[in-house]
Amino acid sequence: MNTVSIVLQLILCLSILVVLHECGHFFPAKWFKTRVEKFYLFFNPWFSLYKVQKGETEYGIGWIPFGGYVKIAGMIDESMDKDQMKGPVQPWEFRAKPAWQRLIIMVGGVVVNFILGFLLFAMIFMVWGKEYVKTEDVKYGISVGSIGEEMGLKDGDVILKVGDYTMDRFNPGMVVQQILIDGASQVQVRRDDKILNIGVSPAVKDELSKSQGNDFIGLRQPLKVKSVKGGTEAEKINLEKDGTIIEADGKPIAYFHELSKALDLKKGEDISLKLVSASGDTLSRIAKVTEQGTLGFQPYDYGEFMTVSHEKYSLFKAIPAGVKEGINFLSLQLKAFKKMFTGELDYKNSLGSIISVSTLFDPSWDWHQFWYITATLSIILGFFNILPIPALDGGYVVFLIYEMITGKAPSDKFMEVVNVIGFILLISLMIFALGLDISRFFR
Repeated sequence: MNTVSIVLQLILCLSILVVLHECGHFFPAKWFKTRVEKFYLFFNPWFSLYKVQKGETEYGIGWIPFGGYVKIAGMIDESMDKDQMKGPVQPWEFRAKPAWQRLIIMVGGVVVNFILGFLLFAMIFMVWGKEYVKTEDVKYGISVGSIGEEMGLKDGDVILKVGDYTMDRFNPGMVVQQILIDGASQVQVRRDDKILNIGVSPAVKDELSKSQGNDFIGLRQPLKVKSVKGGTEAEKINLEKDGTIIEADGKPIAYFHELSKALDLKKGEDISLKLVSASGDTLSRIAKVTEQGTLGFQPYDYGEFMTVSHEKYSLFKAIPAGVKEGINFLSLQLKAFKKMFTGELDYKNSLGSIISVSTLFDPSWDWHQFWYITATLSIILGFFNILPIPALDGGYVVFLIYEMITGKAPSDKFMEVVNVIGFILLISLMIFALGLDISRFFR
């Protein structure tokens, strides 16, 4: 069921992004009276899952869910319709339109992607607001994974600064960003009553990049049972609501992450536990840990144990906040892209295929997370498409700007060759990214 949920979310997300991106080309083309021969969600080599002819346009759904396209008459693209290009120029063809109109048609998809990202961020702020824990309210400090331990962090630390960036709230994503993207070389923490500066070694940066921020730090919280799922091991050992576990295999347990670590070490095996019921009774039990490292109960989240701040947004406040969030995210992508080319960020840890995208979605289908991922992917799609690579929108834009400056368009033969080269590069990149994802399973 989890896999089905993830696949459905992925398909819905891609469908939204692809259809709206292509609408960004479709409507300007129609506005300038340019014939659009096909409008497809997903690619359809050899056959289509569905198609219908309406007017001059064939609308359809392909079977390869890696994108989509609009086929505009008189345009040299990946379809390589050479017969059409050999004929006389028709007034309804793309090539018959002035360069400024062709430019608007080509940038339309990217513009829609950026606007969609901004609007989705604004919607998220308006519907859900922002929820966070201020640094002064991080009552129990952080929980530390293996990468955090390697760096020198300890359970209970409170992060105050990362490089020159002051952490006014708990935000592990920002910690990772400051280290990997902004190049922070040390982290300042409060440990007990002392302020310490902890260095970030190249080895830690590499591990952090490989893990994509996983197994680094979390918010430490006491262990208290919120609910027990029927038919699970937790129910069998009489774990109950508002109860807790104070010992696992002889080791004391006070916080949820400590139990998680103990269960991870005993996947598929028996573990000795000491429980405390809601009424205060102490029980000793032997439990069978699942292969996923769970028992079948839901703990209370951090909001039960510390103050959680909630910021609400009106429509007029949400829109500029959404634009700012989108611009900040785009800026982050630009920095990461630059670091990949300079070698400061390992491309092997940064590139990913549709497999990597699928791992972003919550199996339980959290709408908040779904729309946030869709917003970020929309901006990434816009950024990627505007890159000056032949066969991408950005490649066409470069040649159109050249034509507008010089008054001379590149020859059809030249455009055919560079589009073939660009298309081969894109396919190669997709295969390479897929290979990277597959190799990650064997690390």
